[in-house]
Amino acid sequence: MSKRMNSAKGPGEEVSLAGGPEEGGKLVRTGKDENSGGLRERFRRGAAKVAAAVGHPAAFVIAVLTVAVWGICGPMFGYSDTWQLVINTSTTIITFLIVFLIQNTQNRDSKAIHIKLDELLRAITGARTNLVDLEDATEEELERLKKEFNRIRAEQKNEVCEERAAVK
Repeated sequence: MSKRMNSAKGPGEEVSLAGGPEEGGKLVRTGKDENSGGLRERFRRGAAKVAAAVGHPAAFVIAVLTVAVWGICGPMFGYSDTWQLVINTSTTIITFLIVFLIQNTQNRDSKAIHIKLDELLRAITGARTNLVDLEDATEEELERLKKEFNRIRAEQKNEVCEERAAVK
């Protein structure tokens, strides 16, 4: 069984799943894929680097220092409209661009987590495999499942309480 997957790819690699859970399927990276140097792959790599950089504590320190320098410069510029416009425009543009980069990395992480969870559901004997691809369910289906799991949790809680009462 070979299945093409879009997650966990390195630059210019095609990733396949060799075998299924019963065969101990492993990710196999093969040569170059057709999008190796494409815009999507370059954006993915760039977004991951930027997300890692802005998530670093040093980025926060730089941001705080930038705001401090801007605040200190206020008296030199007479707290003018231009002085205020500099920080407002800068932060708006940076925020606007960072949102897209972070969303891209979040979407990628979410896909990878869903694939991993789906694989766990498929691999565990007795697991309800109808929960695979649950992220594509309608709101009504999700609400029905939530109620079902709330009921199961309440039943299990009652069983534990009864067992504790019987022990006493």
